[in-house]
Amino acid sequence: MNKIKIITDSTSDLPLDIVKKYDIEVLPLIVNIDGESYKDGVDISTKEYLRKMEASEQFPVTTQINPQRFYDCYKYYFEKGYKIVSIHLSSKMSGTYQSSKIAAELLQGDGIIDNIEDNIKNIDALNVTSGLGILVIKAAELRDQGKSISEIKTEIEAMIPHVKSCLAFGSLDNLVKGGRLSKTAGFIGNMMGIKLILEVNKGEMAVMDKVRGSKKAIKKMLGYIDEKGIKENTPTVLLNIENEDILEELRLKFKDIKSDYIEAEVGCVVGTHSGTGACGIFLLKTIEIY
Repeated sequence: MNKIKIITDSTSDLPLDIVKKYDIEVLPLIVNIDGESYKDGVDISTKEYLRKMEASEQFPVTTQINPQRFYDCYKYYFEKGYKIVSIHLSSKMSGTYQSSKIAAELLQGDGIIDNIEDNIKNIDALNVTSGLGILVIKAAELRDQGKSISEIKTEIEAMIPHVKSCLAFGSLDNLVKGGRLSKTAGFIGNMMGIKLILEVNKGEMAVMDKVRGSKKAIKKMLGYIDEKGIKENTPTVLLNIENEDILEELRLKFKDIKSDYIEAEVGCVVGTHSGTGACGIFLLKTIEIY
């Protein structure tokens, strides 16, 4: 059986115990704030980073993973006899996926691998945070079932349209400042106590619904679980939560429907755009196509 390494980036926001359980390699993006640079999830905790961000007069800058870092990582695993499945955040949100493709081409050009297709599969998850994380976990499970890198890529890409998300934020200011949401949508969302319910749609942040107040936002999120359903034998649901009140509501919901779930903390890169008080539900929709 071929040795296969699953590689992703830090915007997958996978808990450390999951990373260790599935032997996943996570490459960190960089966050730059007040003249200092930090590796996401390595050099600074999310809570400390968010405190720095709130105190700073300048909006932080996040930096994608460059091709050289991918090149070095891929080369290390190739020399140890691995084939690679590399899954990354939406190409519509970052150049990280493109960097991974460039690195693969450089490895072939340098003669380190004979053929890209036989050795590495790059996947654009068209998702971010726990939506990406769900796909990474599923890829690791497929690997452990003995699937080839081609089979893993095919199955993961079939799942991508069925990864669903429902997101609410304490404020939309950071999404607007970071260019992830239009100024018009941000203005509407922040006025008169209106809460925009967002989703990741075809690789980009989009407005799903508008509700007034936090209680209705919670109700919308809970109803979303019933509406979409959760596919059996999947990584179930990952929750990105920075609000204990909402978290408790969601815990009770999952207890009621007797569904397992994973709690995941928002990382620094995703936190740059979500700010504090953000929460989200990510799930693989019930559908039998793969």
